[in-house]
Amino acid sequence: MERYFGTYQTFQTASRKDAAALLGSDNLVGDQYAIECTIESGVQKAWLVNRFGSRIGYFGPDFSRQLSLLRAQDLTLVGILSFVAFSEQPEPGEYWGEAAVIAYDARDQKAFTCFVEGVGILIGKGIRPALAFDGAAVERIVETQGAWLPTDRVPLPEKKKGMAILKRQRSITDSLVEKGRQGNKGCYLLSWAFLLALVGSLIFGLKACGLF
Repeated sequence: MERYFGTYQTFQTASRKDAAALLGSDNLVGDQYAIECTIESGVQKAWLVNRFGSRIGYFGPDFSRQLSLLRAQDLTLVGILSFVAFSEQPEPGEYWGEAAVIAYDARDQKAFTCFVEGVGILIGKGIRPALAFDGAAVERIVETQGAWLPTDRVPLPEKKKGMAILKRQRSITDSLVEKGRQGNKGCYLLSWAFLLALVGSLIFGLKACGLF
């Protein structure tokens, strides 16, 4: 039985409506996701489900099958949004993304809850820690109660023609939104004030240029 599994894996969106939600503030880089393993039309499909209960994307059948086997071993599965992208091919283009996926023994939940939070913070800053490591690193995570984090980094996938990464780290506004989620009303109001000021500056600039 495996005690730990970690990797980065691409996922697809079911529709453009789902893609629009993925680009919004309900899905920030570094956010944690539940993983829901299903079988649809006889095919394994593992979904990423955000904190609001919405499915935002799914993994391919091979990786979904692997996740289903890990869950069958009573491992806890969690995803962390690492980036959102758009590709022109296949036409008419598609939105997709990548998630860090971590599975761990429920007996180590306390340590790995802290570890996963730390990984999410790094990813939110645009830092991509390596997640595939040996048993010694797992022991270190448990011994430090999740305080240990890997220092090795994983590069972004190679960009292909017609591909654009739309978001890969949290912006200042995203950080304010997150503080608002956590109950900091001042930061929540400040985030809206920031957005309104940004829109106001844009309108002022367009008027100054005589565009309307």
